[in-house]
Amino acid sequence: MFADRVLSGMRPTGRMHIGHYHGALKNWIRLQEEYECLYFAADWHALTTHFDETETIADSVWEMFVDWLAAGVDPTRATLFIQSRVPEHAELALLLGMITPVGWLERVPTYKDQQQKLTDHDLSNFGFLGYPVMMSADILVYRANKVPVGEDQVSHIEVTRELARRFNHIYGREPGFEEKARAAVKKLGSKKAKRYETLRTAFQEQGDTQALEAARELLEGTQNLSLGDRERLFGYLEGSRRVILPEPQPLLTETPRVPGLDGQKMSKSYGNAIMLREDPVAVTQKVRTMQTDPARVRRTDPGDPEKCPVWGLHQVYSDQVTRDWVWQGCTSAGIGCLECKQPVIDAIIREQQPIRERAQRYLDDPSLVRNIVADGCERARKLAEETMRDVREAMGLRYD
Repeated sequence: MFADRVLSGMRPTGRMHIGHYHGALKNWIRLQEEYECLYFAADWHALTTHFDETETIADSVWEMFVDWLAAGVDPTRATLFIQSRVPEHAELALLLGMITPVGWLERVPTYKDQQQKLTDHDLSNFGFLGYPVMMSADILVYRANKVPVGEDQVSHIEVTRELARRFNHIYGREPGFEEKARAAVKKLGSKKAKRYETLRTAFQEQGDTQALEAARELLEGTQNLSLGDRERLFGYLEGSRRVILPEPQPLLTETPRVPGLDGQKMSKSYGNAIMLREDPVAVTQKVRTMQTDPARVRRTDPGDPEKCPVWGLHQVYSDQVTRDWVWQGCTSAGIGCLECKQPVIDAIIREQQPIRERAQRYLDDPSLVRNIVADGCERARKLAEETMRDVREAMGLRYD
């Protein structure tokens, strides 16, 4: 019914670090080769926890886009845009909020987790409680059906799926739906129509999920249907509702943990980050001064790589031969900590050289970034407007 479309975004925190690169950007670059992708700066989301710290948001957005482009996100393959430049996000969030039970929001795992972690921020605002609704609107306004997440974020996508399901159940009722759906079945042609009915019956009467998938594939491969008929037939498969907002699926991705210089999760707020376009001298200094296994006081003391943050960087940057050399040398005191760190230093500098080179053209001419994002905002808004036309009509809010 809807094209495969990937959506992902980041809060504007300014320049990216290597944790962002290995945790998200490398995956974005891979996905843009396979799908239609939309990547956005979530500036409104930044206000849910930092509503009183807005001075740097705009500069942070542009710095973040430079890093995305330098990392290899291709604006000819992916749409880059700013959340607040597409007001349909806010409109859909408002409308979804009308049907969202408060209990759903209070049970989101990150709600209490963030309250406990961000004790120095005032989180008693509606925006923070309603964060999952805005996140759902971000996804559903583009009818994105794939959202790249780590396993710990799947629960966020489930909220979006529940909201889409609830919206379709409430507003997918259409006068004469079944008659229109049966008429649409005939447009498939006798052979496809018969197969569609067989698969629909198998799913509805026996719960055969394979039949459901086969029926969806049949519809996706049928070109001569209008968008309205296509929506009806997808809805007719599962019951008697139109699918106005499709349920997105989590696109599970492996996100390697990149430790910070102190062994904690890498974060600029912790002061333990290696930036994505770090000067080679700074990379060398930061890694060389990283803490190691605290039990290894002298050069002759054997160490335990599992207790050393540098070992975490070897998991990301070193091949198996190098990791074996490190493990053997560390546990036997055959190598010193500076020797252990050098392959990581070399690998980071080597990885960042082309990134720094690609970034330079955008730093020399900031208008390049602004033009790319302006085009992306325009493309994103056209997609969002299409969805909102259908949403308003379903909710009885069209007056033309």
